[in-house]
Amino acid sequence: MSSKKHIVDYLTETRDRGGSDLHITGGAPPACRVNGTLEALTEFDITPDEAKELVMGVLSESQRARLEEDLELDFSISIKNVGRFRANAHYVRGSIEGAFRYIPTEIPELSQLGHGQSVNDLCSLRQGLILVTGVTGAGKTTTIASMIQKILKERSCVAVTIEDPIEYVYDHGYGLVKQRELGPDTHSFSNALRSSLRQDPDIIVVSELRDLETIRTAITAAETGHLVISTLHTIDAPKSLDRMIDVFPADQQEMIITQLANCLQAVVSQRLITRQDLPGRVMASEIMRINHGIRACMIERKFEQIVGLIQIGSQEGMHTIDESLAHLLVNRHISLNDALLNCRDEEYIHQNFKAVEASTKA
Repeated sequence: MSSKKHIVDYLTETRDRGGSDLHITGGAPPACRVNGTLEALTEFDITPDEAKELVMGVLSESQRARLEEDLELDFSISIKNVGRFRANAHYVRGSIEGAFRYIPTEIPELSQLGHGQSVNDLCSLRQGLILVTGVTGAGKTTTIASMIQKILKERSCVAVTIEDPIEYVYDHGYGLVKQRELGPDTHSFSNALRSSLRQDPDIIVVSELRDLETIRTAITAAETGHLVISTLHTIDAPKSLDRMIDVFPADQQEMIITQLANCLQAVVSQRLITRQDLPGRVMASEIMRINHGIRACMIERKFEQIVGLIQIGSQEGMHTIDESLAHLLVNRHISLNDALLNCRDEEYIHQNFKAVEASTKA
């Protein structure tokens, strides 16, 4: 049995189910991811030809040409009365398939995402580098969108974003925002980043620090009085420092560490974990603000000491991932098993769990 549904039908159903992603795959039913779990949208498989037809149906001629040349394509689409989606088309065993990420029209407030005052305070910074890190699907883009929205609502500034592709669309607010997309608007992150320095920006947003040149230019921009906000695919704050530095050749690393120690303001690492008390997921986070102690550890490359400094930095708005997980566990938002899967120190999590058990029995 086959279906003559259009891709719009599947995208609409994904949104209506509260799904985050739609997957179009040959030899399987169209499926959407709801709270991290895949749900089939039909009872039957679609053929590779049907998958190709569904995905190609939303591409322009130029996008089709790029897909055929590069064998993969990042793009975004906006569908009236349905919403906006970030998408990736790609070849699998010679056939074309696609993944579509739903982007809500409304940008959530930071508090709705699960962030506290610490991340709100970062929005007041006027210069330096802020990194938002986590695995794919951890909500990094949404956190940055929420930060930019807050800044544009509160102060007169020029924000330049460099995205692949554009996801959330911002209102200018009190300032001006220029959203540039890789492909239609620029050939590379590093080129767009260098060009942005001549566009009188106060804030520069780079959707991802992917390569040496982009990282180098972002650090330079942060050193020269701009607020630069970007993402990295790392699981915690210390690993983010490792990643930034290890991209560079050994003979350049000492200089990059010094530059990074001078311009880095904060690292916000986040994960989304399935809730046990309600449907959906909840955010666990780690926040590192750069102070004298952490700066000294960076320069001396004593990254193993950084977690301890985050633990004693609560007065400066810092907390570790384990402290965040323990808070969620104590309030029964997540299970012990999920806390243990995501923690650094299992003993710390067990101690907090025992305290909850004891208070329940009392």
